Amino acid sequence: MTDFHRIKRLPPYVFEQVNRIKAAARAQGADIIDLGMGNPDLDAPRHVIEKLVETAGKPRTDRYSASKGIAGLRRAQAGYYQRRFGVSLNPDTQVVATLGSKEGFANMAQAITAPGDVVLVPNPSYPIHAFGFLMAGGVIRSVPAEPTPAMFPALEKAVVHSIPKPVALVVCYPSNPTAYVANLDFYRDLVAFAKKHELILLSDLAYAEVYFDDANPPPSVLQVPGAMDVTVEFTSLSKTFSMAGWRMGFAVGNERLLAALTRVKSYLDYGAFTPIQVAATAALNGPDDCIKEMRATYKKRRDALIESFGKAGWTLPVPQASMFAWVPIPEKYRPLGSLEFSKLLLEKSDVAVAPGIGFGEHGDDYVRIALVENEQRIRQAARNIRRFFDNSDRTLHNVVPMQKAV
Repeated sequence: MTDFHRIKRLPPYVFEQVNRIKAAARAQGADIIDLGMGNPDLDAPRHVIEKLVETAGKPRTDRYSASKGIAGLRRAQAGYYQRRFGVSLNPDTQVVATLGSKEGFANMAQAITAPGDVVLVPNPSYPIHAFGFLMAGGVIRSVPAEPTPAMFPALEKAVVHSIPKPVALVVCYPSNPTAYVANLDFYRDLVAFAKKHELILLSDLAYAEVYFDDANPPPSVLQVPGAMDVTVEFTSLSKTFSMAGWRMGFAVGNERLLAALTRVKSYLDYGAFTPIQVAATAALNGPDDCIKEMRATYKKRRDALIESFGKAGWTLPVPQASMFAWVPIPEKYRPLGSLEFSKLLLEKSDVAVAPGIGFGEHGDDYVRIALVENEQRIRQAARNIRRFFDNSDRTLHNVVPMQKAV
């Protein structure tokens, strides 16, 4: 009863091992500072909640909704792309509302993947980018994640040496987990590469509004002339409006690809609850003060994280976007690997982080730290970790190879 074909293709969920330890510690009364899951702790905007309450219970709103999204919501998303990126979209054919960007990616994989199709996916990357295609019967070939010119020789090699030829390329900037940010020059080269090799380009832009350099907001690949010919881009209200549990996202771009997604979705769901779609419309059409406040909050947390962890003896790269820091494991603990180090950090300092191995084997020297606790809690996490680091020579001599005292 356990030998199901698709289940066999999925490895054990790495994050669940940390979650079990976290739950057990909390059951024993431990005060766990959870910087693991990217689960926003901020409130959804008040005007969005009020629109949800106003709409719920009205006539006909409890009925099945539209799988691809109500017309007003798709128009609102098209308006957002026009304002933010200068990209014109036809809301009837180039916008599809999804049950979050994660569901959108998984259903797009179902729509475009034949058994054995090869898909190029960054490593490390957010798990659905690879496993959505694995569950659809595809084969994953890993490519570098950092958006630099050095990525393209690796992409060329991957195309040349893949049999059959790859059908799609996935990118995600600002990136989860690495916080890398791409610029328009990179996207121009990426679109040219995709067209040259007849690849479908799938862009995850879920963190478009979580950035800390006001002069350089992250672009959309659809800003590149001709990108619409080969691209579908996924966005979400989860981080922009702190509406993660509402499960509201979008796929926009190429009409033919979105028609395929729409057809798959029509067999699988009836769309989100109508009041949620109406409230999401209010979010997209409403004032952007809440977005600016969200950015300011995450920037303060980022700065507190960098400062306090640095004082604790753990120097962190400074992320320019996303709600994550992608952090090399301290050299002394690196031989443990990211999963065992994450377990150790949880047990010894009551701080939970996400092990990098959960995002691909090339992430095993890293952990991902999410900015989902307030500044006070982040500084407390740093103090806990400093105590752990200071005492580890005495307490971990049988676990971590330590230098002998001179």
